[in-house]
Amino acid sequence: MKFLAFVSALMLSVSLWAVNINTASIEELSTLPGIGQSTAEKIVKYRKDHKFEKTSDLMEVKGIGQKKFEKIKTELSV
Repeated sequence: MKFLAFVSALMLSVSLWAVNINTASIEELSTLPGIGQSTAEKIVKYRKDHKFEKTSDLMEVKGIGQKKFEKIKTELSV
């Protein structure tokens, strides 16, 4: 039971620090490693027409490939 509580607390703490790619501002997105102003703007533009269902959907945005996604995936949420 203590282990389950620990895991729940850990997941909550991760989600509190993660950047929600469906709601984050350009400024918030720009704090991610390798994501500058231009790429952050592309993310915001992309999500106007598409909802991110899972964090890996971010790779649909031009300029975000597998390598860049791998570097930031632990810092993302939907």
